[in-house]
Amino acid sequence: MTERNAVEAAIVSRRSVRAFRPDPVPEATLRDLIALAGRAPSGSNIQPWKVHVVTGNALRRLTNALSAAHQSDEPEAREYEYYPVTWREPYLGRRRALGWQLYGLAGIEKGDREGAKRQMGRNFTFFGAPVGLVFTIDRDLEQGSWLDTGMFLQTLMLAARGRGLDTCPQAAIASYPGVVREELGIPGSEMVVCGMALGVADPKEPVNALRAEREAVEVYTVFHKT
Repeated sequence: MTERNAVEAAIVSRRSVRAFRPDPVPEATLRDLIALAGRAPSGSNIQPWKVHVVTGNALRRLTNALSAAHQSDEPEAREYEYYPVTWREPYLGRRRALGWQLYGLAGIEKGDREGAKRQMGRNFTFFGAPVGLVFTIDRDLEQGSWLDTGMFLQTLMLAARGRGLDTCPQAAIASYPGVVREELGIPGSEMVVCGMALGVADPKEPVNALRAEREAVEVYTVFHKT
């Protein structure tokens, strides 16, 4: 496979996997992937991202704490808004379409709030992945550093595909910043950006058949020629 084809294959095959096998991922592999992701660009090379790798007993403690918080129906106040405060088209339609695709594969019928809550709760177990990643950023940094962190996350996900691994970036993990901060000893000077599940996808799980649709280039691109 040529270098171009390998890069394209990683981009096209990257998807959000929502069910993993328990197969462990060697720490050496994780170190390699994070080092590769560290090649992501950042303004003036400040490299603002911070990574917490959670496995083994630490992962069990974190998932237990997050799951308990989710079941309590007492959500924490998020430290930043990931989604629009007021939804509008075309974004609302795209979100709903993906949601119904996922719920259909998971066997959740319209109006089944308990089923929807259970599916949402799987986020807080990192979908059974053997590796949970939590990303933070210093609170005093600005929007440009958040863009840099996003590029780091994408580079990490593509690097994982190069090793035959899958991922799921998870904004939901930032719904309980206090829980995450307490379990991982994260200082108050850092904001919890998101989490990420990493491991080997479980091919037997119906939800992993989900392939999110993408808009045509013409929908969001303007070519300026004259």
